[in-house]
Amino acid sequence: MPQLELTPELDYQSAVYKDAYSRINAIVIEGEEEAFDNYQRLAELMPDHKDQLIGLSKMESRHKKGFQACGRNLSVEPDMAFAKEFFADLHRNFQEAAAQGKIVTCLLIQSLIIECFAISAYNIYIPVADDFARKITEGVVKDEYLHLNFGEEWLKANFEASKAELEEANKQNLPLVWRMLNQVENDAKELGMEKEALVEDFMISYGEALSNIGFTTRDIMRMSAYGLSAA
Repeated sequence: MPQLELTPELDYQSAVYKDAYSRINAIVIEGEEEAFDNYQRLAELMPDHKDQLIGLSKMESRHKKGFQACGRNLSVEPDMAFAKEFFADLHRNFQEAAAQGKIVTCLLIQSLIIECFAISAYNIYIPVADDFARKITEGVVKDEYLHLNFGEEWLKANFEASKAELEEANKQNLPLVWRMLNQVENDAKELGMEKEALVEDFMISYGEALSNIGFTTRDIMRMSAYGLSAA
């Protein structure tokens, strides 16, 4: 991408970079931990897909270890308290939905929102990552598309029965994504990642997922607008 040539050289060892990295690295570690827990919970809720979901959860656990290694490689201690707070609302919404047996809402939060959020962040990060983190992240992204695909396929097969709940879950959870992106805007910029690019990549990923499930372009435009003014 030509615009990357204009990006000034990042100093991966600078105090400013490492400070920002301590929060971004913690977010990806916590995101993978959340995903591990969520897929384990979904395996309980969806016994017919238990083996596949347990497999996905194990993959997330490997990703977490990879990102922990990225932090160690730069001698950065991840700020896990910040990351837990960062995911707190999505975490609570998933737990409440799971307690009520609302599989559709759980899949929207984990298989669509969190996976699309991760894919967009990793895609924007890879070109500006240090060599060690780039190799780890490139491997992770390939896996994340498989996770996104599980949710898409199940929701597509159950689209008519799921549609109303999906729209309600989108209304409740999508605004959280914009708040989360705003929260890390400055730290992401220190790592060479522009918020506008993150928003654009997320919107494309999320829109494609909704389209694959069965929503019309008009539906997607309406659903994507929730909370966007905050972005």
